[in-house]
Amino acid sequence: MICSQAAEAWDPFDVEEIRGQTMGILGYGSIGRAVAVRAKAMSMRVKALRRTPGSAPPDSSVDEILPLDRKLELIAGCDYLVVTSPLTPETVGMVGADEFEAMKPGAVVINVGRGPVIDEASLIRALLEEKIRGAALDVFNTEPLPKGHPFYRMQNVLLSPHCADRTPRWLWNAMELFADNLGRYRRGEPLQNVVDKRRGY
Repeated sequence: MICSQAAEAWDPFDVEEIRGQTMGILGYGSIGRAVAVRAKAMSMRVKALRRTPGSAPPDSSVDEILPLDRKLELIAGCDYLVVTSPLTPETVGMVGADEFEAMKPGAVVINVGRGPVIDEASLIRALLEEKIRGAALDVFNTEPLPKGHPFYRMQNVLLSPHCADRTPRWLWNAMELFADNLGRYRRGEPLQNVVDKRRGY
């Protein structure tokens, strides 16, 4: 589409509906839940992978929450796989050669979590060999993404420079959260977005 526009070419194309397609979410924390709400609003089936599925509160935005040992099952059934996992020793390389082998040829991988959660070499190989349809990436192993990196030359990759949260209000939102937490701290109330140092996120 972009190439046709630049060439001033009138090239009609079919638009794919995501209604009825399946989105899998790896890492069903606050970001994963926000993704699920939006996917469900577009009539997608939503499945999520969570380290402790039984501890999740009831959630109408997700059709099924699976434990870690069913990761390949979840991935194999996805049309879109959204990675929102935090980076911990357990999640490094969580999506690698076995996971790409299990994916549908038409699957798309979206990473808005942390770069090293996906094994980059395996992703590049899967994209070059067209084992999957494409990838949309906001995070990478090395940031800024170095000049000459293969991702820059791939037609089936959409890149953004780790700025998925850069809305016009992002600094204001951060200050509102800080001010709210300061008030909570002064009143002796529980804080929002507390990091568990033992878990690393």
